[in-house]
Amino acid sequence: MQKSVRYNEGHALYLAFLARKEGTKRGFLSKKAAEASRWHEKWFALYQNVLFYFEGEQSGRPAGMYLLEGCSCERTPAPPRTGAGPGGGRDALDKQYYFTVLFGHEGQKPLELRCEEEQDGKEWMEAIHQASYADILIEREVLMQKYIHLVQIVETEKIAANQLRHQLEDQDTEIERLKSEIVALNKTKERMRPYQSNQEDEDPDIKKIKKVQSFMRGWLCRRKWKTIVQDYICSPHAESMRKRNQIVFTMVEAESEYVHQLYILVNGFLRPLRMAASSKKPPISHDDVSSIFLNSETIMFLHEIFHQGLKARIANWPTLILADLFDILLPMLNIYQEFVRNHQYSLQVLANCKQNRDFDKLLKQYEANPACEGRMLETFLTYPMFQIPRYIITLHELLAHTPHEHVERKSLEFAKSKLEELSRVMHDEVSDTENIRKNLAIERMIVEGCDILLDTSQTFIRQGSLIQVPSVERGKLSKVRLGSLSLKKEGERQCFLFTKHFLICTRSSGGKLHLLKTGGVLSLIECTLIEEPDASDDDSKGSGHMFGHLDFKIVVEPPDSTPFTVVLLAPSRQEKAAWMSDISQCVDNIRCNGLMTIVFEENSKVTVPHMIKSDARLHKDDTDICFSKTLNSCKVPQIRYASVERLLERLTDLRFLSIDFLNTFLHTYRIFTTAAVVLAKLSDIYKRPFTSIPVRSLELFFATSQNNRGEHLVDGKSPRLCRKFSSPPPLTVSRTSSPVRARKLSLTSPLNSRIGALDLTTSSSSSSPTTTHSPAASPPPHTATVLESTSTAGVEGSPATEAAEHSPCRSPSTPRHLRYRQPGGQVADNAHCSVSPASAFAIATAAAGHGSPPGFNNTERTCDKEFIIRRTATNRVLNVLRHWVSKHAQDFELNNELKMNVLNLLEEVLRDPDLLPQERKATANILRALSQDDQDDIHLKLEDIIQMTDCPKAECFETLSAMEMAEQITLLDHIVFRSIPYEEFLGQGWMKLDKNERTPYIMKTSQHFNDMSNLVASQIMNYADVSSRANAIEKWVAVADICRCLHNYNGVLEITSALNRSAIYRLKKTWAKVSKQTKALMDKLQKTVSSEGRFKNLRETLKNCNPPAVPYLGMYLTDLAFIEEGTPNFTEEGLVNFSKMRMISHIIREIRQFQQTSYRITHQPKVTQYLLDKALIIDEDTLYELSLKIEPRLPA
Repeated sequence: MQKSVRYNEGHALYLAFLARKEGTKRGFLSKKAAEASRWHEKWFALYQNVLFYFEGEQSGRPAGMYLLEGCSCERTPAPPRTGAGPGGGRDALDKQYYFTVLFGHEGQKPLELRCEEEQDGKEWMEAIHQASYADILIEREVLMQKYIHLVQIVETEKIAANQLRHQLEDQDTEIERLKSEIVALNKTKERMRPYQSNQEDEDPDIKKIKKVQSFMRGWLCRRKWKTIVQDYICSPHAESMRKRNQIVFTMVEAESEYVHQLYILVNGFLRPLRMAASSKKPPISHDDVSSIFLNSETIMFLHEIFHQGLKARIANWPTLILADLFDILLPMLNIYQEFVRNHQYSLQVLANCKQNRDFDKLLKQYEANPACEGRMLETFLTYPMFQIPRYIITLHELLAHTPHEHVERKSLEFAKSKLEELSRVMHDEVSDTENIRKNLAIERMIVEGCDILLDTSQTFIRQGSLIQVPSVERGKLSKVRLGSLSLKKEGERQCFLFTKHFLICTRSSGGKLHLLKTGGVLSLIECTLIEEPDASDDDSKGSGHMFGHLDFKIVVEPPDSTPFTVVLLAPSRQEKAAWMSDISQCVDNIRCNGLMTIVFEENSKVTVPHMIKSDARLHKDDTDICFSKTLNSCKVPQIRYASVERLLERLTDLRFLSIDFLNTFLHTYRIFTTAAVVLAKLSDIYKRPFTSIPVRSLELFFATSQNNRGEHLVDGKSPRLCRKFSSPPPLTVSRTSSPVRARKLSLTSPLNSRIGALDLTTSSSSSSPTTTHSPAASPPPHTATVLESTSTAGVEGSPATEAAEHSPCRSPSTPRHLRYRQPGGQVADNAHCSVSPASAFAIATAAAGHGSPPGFNNTERTCDKEFIIRRTATNRVLNVLRHWVSKHAQDFELNNELKMNVLNLLEEVLRDPDLLPQERKATANILRALSQDDQDDIHLKLEDIIQMTDCPKAECFETLSAMEMAEQITLLDHIVFRSIPYEEFLGQGWMKLDKNERTPYIMKTSQHFNDMSNLVASQIMNYADVSSRANAIEKWVAVADICRCLHNYNGVLEITSALNRSAIYRLKKTWAKVSKQTKALMDKLQKTVSSEGRFKNLRETLKNCNPPAVPYLGMYLTDLAFIEEGTPNFTEEGLVNFSKMRMISHIIREIRQFQQTSYRITHQPKVTQYLLDKALIIDEDTLYELSLKIEPRLPA
C-alpha cells in the first residue's frame, strides 16, 4: 500500500473535474464534523480510489479529498439523539443510513457519513470497498506469503546443494588420496616382487582396491551411456526421426488399404463383369467393361509389387531406405495418365450402362458384397484419382523430417519433383479432355448441331439464361416492360459463351436446344459489346431506366451481311456484371492473341501464351516484385508487392492489361507516385513503344531475325520506327480459310477461319477490284466512336463487384471498312502476296481513309512487326487515357497542370499524319471530353437546396406524408453521398486532426446524418402527450420502412439510431402505446442495419439490391480504417503493398457504383425545407431534460 502521496494542486483539480463528470458514484452525503453532534451535507464524487467532496453540486473546486486505498468501510448504528422525543425523532434517525470509512494510516480519523436511503448507502459502501482495492491487497498479501515461502525453499535447496558440493569435493579428495596410496603400494609391490614370488595369495587389501576400481569404472560408463541415450532421445533429430518413421508406417498402412481397394475393384467387379459379358445374354459388352475399368488391373499389379517392397523395408527396421523403391515406381506411374484422362468418360459409360435393368441389378448384387462395406462402384473407380497427390503429400512430409545430410534426401526430392511434374501433366490433360467432352455434350443437346464446338481450341466459359429483348428498325428497343410475363416466357434464351463464339438458343418443351435462325451463333471477332448507353441516346437512356440497367447490347457486324444488334437482359446486376466481364475478356483475348500471332508467326514461331509463360518476370519473385498464388484471367499471377517501376511496366505491357489492375492503379497511384510520373511513362511508351516489352520477350521476338532486323532496332534508322500508328489490329487478315467446314473434330483451328484472305498482288492502286468497300457495311451510328483496344483485359477481382465500375463500356471491334474478301468468295494463297499482312493492312486501311496510299519499299516491309507494335502501343496509351479521363475526371479538375500535359499529348497524337481516321476520331473524343468547359451540373446540390429563397413556406410534420418525407430524405442522402470524391477515402483523413480540411465532404455527410437523426428525436420530444409521441414514432418507423424499400439504408439508420437514443428509448409509457406491428417492423429494420458481424446483414442486402441505393458510409469507412491500420503501404524493402491497394480499390469501386446511379425523385422544396430546418433541432442535453420532465425517474 502506498504510504505517501505527492500532492499537486493542478492534478487534484483535474481529477476533481473528472470525478464530477465521470465519477463512479456521485451524490449528496452528510459528513460528520469535528464536533460530535454536527452533520454537514456535502456533494461527494468518487473517481477511481479518490473521494472528493464539494460544498454543492455546482461547486467547481473541491472542499477536500480522501485517498481510499487500503481503507475499510462498515455500517454503524444510528447515534442516540438527546433532546428528541421518544417517538418521531427516533424513527427519523432509524431511517437514515450511517457508515464509517476507516483509513489504514495511523493518526487519520475515520470518516463518518450518512445518507437518507438504505439502498443508496449500500451502493456507496460497495463503491468505496471497490475503490479501497481491499481484494487486491489481500491477494497481494497471499502472494507475498507464497513468495516468502518459495524464497525459503530456494534458500534451503541452495544450502543442501552446497553441502552436496562439499561432500563431492571431499570424496574427490579421498579418491585422489586413495589413488596416491595405490600408486605407492604398486611401487612397493614392484620392489618386493622378488621376495614375494613364492607367495601364492595376493594381498587382500589390493584385491579390495581392485574391486572398488572395477565397480567405479563400470558405474561411470553406465552413467555416461545413459546420459548420452537420454540426450539423444530428447534431441530434435530423434524427434524428427520418430515422426519420419511414423510417416513411413502410415504410408505402408495407406498403401495396404489402397491395394485392398484395388483388389476389391478387380476381383469384386472387373472379373465378374468380364464373365458376365461372355454369357449368352450379356448385360454389358466387353468394350463397356474396358471403358469403365480402363487399366485398373495393371495399376493393381504395380501397387502389389510396390507394397511388397515396402513391407520388406519395414522388416529391416530401424533402417528405412525408400528412395530406391520410388526410383523403380516412377517410370511405371505413367499408366495413371490413361486412367485419369478417361476417368470422367468411364463414369459416363457406367451411368449409361445403369440404364439397363439387368446390369443395374447385377451391379447391386456385387455392391452388396460385405467386402465393399456399402461403397458403390463409382467410389472404387475414384480411388486411383487421388493416389499421385497422396504420394506427393507423403514425400513432402518425409522431406520435412529428413535431414539435409541424409543419404536419400536427394533421391526423395527427385521423386517428388517427378511426381509433381506428372501431376501437372495429368491435370492439363484432364482439363483439355473435360473441355472437349463439355463442348461435345452441348453440341449433342443442339438439335441442328454446331460445327464450331468441334474445334478443340474452343473453350467453354459460362452458360445461363438471359432474356432477349425484341428490336425494331435502326436497333431501337421496342417499348416493352421487363415485368411482362410474355417477354420473360417468349424472350428467354439459353446462352453459351466460348472463347471465340457466343451461342443463343431456345429450349423446347422436351429439353432440346435450337439455335436461333438469325444471330444464333455470334463470332466474337465481329462483335462490339456495349454496356452503358451514351447519354445522348435518348432511346438507350430510356431503356436503361426501363430495364433497371440490367440490359446490355452486342452489335454484330458480319462481313457478308447487314449489321444487327442483340439486346439481352440479365436476371440481376451481379449476373450482368459476370456476363459483361467474361464476354469483354474473350473479345480482348482473341484480338490481342490475333495481333501478336501476326506479329510473331513469320519468323519467331512464338505465340503470345508461350511468350507470357516463358517470361519469368511475370510469375517469378524478384527483389523488386513479389507475386501471390492467385491467377487472374490472363493466367498471370497477381502482384502482391512491387516497386513503382514494375507497376508502371505492368500498366504499359502490350501483351495484356487487367482492367482490375488498371482501376486499382488509377484509384491508388497517388499513395506511391504522382500523376506526372504516370503521364510521363505513357508519353514515353507512345514515343518509344519498344521500351514496354521486357528484354526476354524482345529476345523471343527477334529469335530468328537478328541479322536483318537487329540493325534497325539499334541504330533507329528504320523508316517505320518514327511513325506512330494506333489503328485496330489486323485480325481479319488470315493466311488460310476454307469455304467448306467439315463436321469433324479438328485438332487445329486458325484464328480467323471465317474471314477471307487478302490478295494484294495489285495493291498499288486503291481502285483495284480486290479492295472493294461497301458503304452499306459501315457501322451503325450508335456504335461509332469506339476506342479500339488490343489488350487482354484480365479481370483479377470478382466480376460481381467490378462490372459497374471497371467493365469497359464497349468492347473493341474491328471496323467494317478494315475487312476485305476476294470477289466471288474465292480465297487467295498468302504465299503469292507481295507484302506481309501488316503492310497489307496498312495499305488497305490507308486506301479506305485517304485514297491512294504511297507504296512501301522493301525496307518498310521488313519492319512490319515494329509497325504493329507501335500501333499497339498507341492503342494502349489511348485506352489508359480514355479510362483515366472518363472514370477519374476529378484528377484533372483538381490538377490543371496535369490536364494541360494530357491535352498536349493528345494534340501531339492528332498531329500524326499517319494516324488512321478511327484512331483520330477516338483521340479527338478523349480530347473533347477533357478540354470542354465545366458545364453546370444537372444534379441538385445540397447547397443549392439550402440557399433556395423562393420556396413556399415549410410545412409541419403533421401535414407531410410518410412517402413524401421518405423520398426527400432519400434524395438528400444521395445528394450528400454522391458528392464525396474518392480521394477522400485514402489515408484515413477523416480520423486526423485536420479532418475538416482533408475530408470536407465526408465530414459533411457525417454532419448531415447527425442532423437528420437529431431532427427525428426532436420532433418526437416536441409532443407533450403520450398518444402524439406514439403516433410520431409510428410515422417515423413507416418513413424508415419506405426508405428501406427505396434502398436508402443510410436513412433507415438515421431514424433507428434516433429512436434508440436514451432520451427516446427510456419513454416506457410512450412505447407502450406503440402498436405491436410497428415494434416488429422496428426490430426488422434494426436487424437489417445492425453493426453485428461487421454489418453482415447490411452487406448481404446491398449485395442483392440494384442501384440506385444509399449505403451507410460508416460501414465502408470502418473497412478502410481496418485495411489502413492492419497493413502498411510499403514493405521494409520499400516495395508498394499492391495487395492493400487492391483491397482499397475494391471498396472505393463499390462506393462509386452506388454514387453513379441517381434517383428519379422530384425535388419538393416544402419538404426539404422542413428536413433541413436546423431551428427544429434540440441539442442532446435538452432532449434528455425534456425526457425526464415528460416521464420522471421512478423512485428506487
